[in-house]
Amino acid sequence: MATAKQKSGKAPSQSDADNLLKLYRDMLLIRRFEEKAGQLYGMGLIGGFCHLYIGQEAVVVGLTAATRQGDSFITSYRDHGHMLACGMDPKGVMAELTGRSTGYSKGKGGSMHMFSREKGFFGGHGIVAAQVPLGTGLAFGHKYREDGGVCLCFLGDGAVNQGQVYESFNMAALWKLPVIYVVENNKYGMGTSVERASASTELHRRGDAYGIPGVAVDGMDVLEVEKLARKWLAHAREGKGPVVLEMKTYRYRGHSMSDPAKYRSKEEVSKVRAEHDPIDTLAKKLLEGKLASEEQLKEIDRQVKEICTDAAEFSQSSPEPDLGELYTDVLVEA
Repeated sequence: MATAKQKSGKAPSQSDADNLLKLYRDMLLIRRFEEKAGQLYGMGLIGGFCHLYIGQEAVVVGLTAATRQGDSFITSYRDHGHMLACGMDPKGVMAELTGRSTGYSKGKGGSMHMFSREKGFFGGHGIVAAQVPLGTGLAFGHKYREDGGVCLCFLGDGAVNQGQVYESFNMAALWKLPVIYVVENNKYGMGTSVERASASTELHRRGDAYGIPGVAVDGMDVLEVEKLARKWLAHAREGKGPVVLEMKTYRYRGHSMSDPAKYRSKEEVSKVRAEHDPIDTLAKKLLEGKLASEEQLKEIDRQVKEICTDAAEFSQSSPEPDLGELYTDVLVEA
C-alpha cells in the first residue's frame, strides 16, 4: 500500500495527521460505546429494542466530518452512532438507553427516540422510513430560512422500498431542497438480504425518476465517505437540490440485540471484519504512513474505553424518571 507521501509526492502535514486521528477516534468511540451498550443489554440494564451500529462507523463519521454548524441530522432506530458523531454527550446517550432521567429524552425515549436540538440531531425514529419525509421537511426549513444548512437524512436498504421515500424524493427534487439522502446499505433489512427484497439493487439510482443524482460509495472507507460528502454537501448548499448516496456497508451484529442473525454465515461476517473493517483499515494507513504509532493508537483506545465506562457508571448512578413524567412532553400548546 502506498503511503500518504507516495501518493501526493509530499509528506503529510500535521493537520492531515490530526484529521485522520480524529476520524479514527470518532469511529472507535462509536465501536466501544456500542460494545458497552451490548454488555449492559445482556445484563438487563437496557430494556426494549436496541440496534447496534458496530461495523458501520465509517458512514456517519465520514459524513459528519464534512458538515458544518447549522446542518441537521435525522435517522432511523440504529442511531447511537449518529448521536455520538454529532457531538452528543455519551453520558446522556447511555442514560437514555438505560431509561434514566438524565438521558436526552428524560429516560422516556430509550434507544430509538432521543433528540438534541443543540446538536441538530432530530432523532432516532422507530417506524421504518418515517424519518425520510421529516428529513425532507428539515431541508425545506433550511431553504425557507436561507440559513445555508443541509439535512443529512439517513435510511436503510430496507426503507428504500417504502412509498413515503418516493413522495419525499419528488418534493425534494421539485423544490431543490438541500438534503442528502444517505442509504446505509448493510445488505440485510432485518433478516432479508437486499437481493431478495429489491427488484433493483442499485439503490443509489432510486432517485433517477426525479432527476436526483445518485452515487454508490464504499461505506467501509471513512476517507472515501468524507471525500464524497464534501463534494455533495457543496452541491446541496449551492441550491442544486438533493442527492442519494448509497453507502455500501456492513453490520457485524444482528439486526437488533434479539436477532441471532442465522440468515448469514459466521464466515461471511468474519471475512468482512478481517478484510474490510473501517477502523482497522484506517489504523493500518496511520501506521504505514507513519502518522501515528502503536502507542498513540493504544492510548486513544484507552481514553475511549474510559469515556464509555464513565458513561455506563453515570447512567447507573442516575435516577429513574419520576412517575409524573408520564404526563409531560405529550402536548404543546400553540
